[in-house]
Amino acid sequence: MKFLSTIKTIALCAAVTVTVPAFSHISLAEGQAPAGSTYKAVFGVGHGCAGSATTGLEVRLPPGFQGAKPMPKAGWTLATRVDKLAEPSTSHGNTVTDDVTLVSWHAANPEAALADAHYDEFVLRGKLPAQAGPLWFKVLQTCASGRNDWSELPATGTSTLGLKSPAVLLDVRPDAAGQPHH
Repeated sequence: MKFLSTIKTIALCAAVTVTVPAFSHISLAEGQAPAGSTYKAVFGVGHGCAGSATTGLEVRLPPGFQGAKPMPKAGWTLATRVDKLAEPSTSHGNTVTDDVTLVSWHAANPEAALADAHYDEFVLRGKLPAQAGPLWFKVLQTCASGRNDWSELPATGTSTLGLKSPAVLLDVRPDAAGQPHH
């Protein structure tokens, strides 16, 4: 009987260990999407900085993510930064375009900050590149005291195992022919 109790305890601990990482970093509600589609990025924030409330979130958009439109959040100020980007052209040289490269939300006052014990989501929409492959969103989370810079990238591949502050990964899949884009 004691043996079965020990097995149940080990199984419960394994289940908790598997689910905890999803809430320990910034995460995307949908971690994959088809190439060339419009994508709604929902960034989940599950904790503050060592117990301190989250007061800001800055999302650095990866190259290839175009036309970003962030969703306003009550009690938070919203800002975007537009940079000139060079894009390869099929004719002579590169084409320079303007596109949003950074989206940020900042609590308008201390009462609007996201308490460490609470969870919330920050949303933006944009168009994914036509090519499949990983897209990494680097996120700077500022808090009343401290910050978390979720910007580490793996040396190779897409596994974030062993990274302390991994960037947020979106797996852009090949477009399934005939599928509608949302």
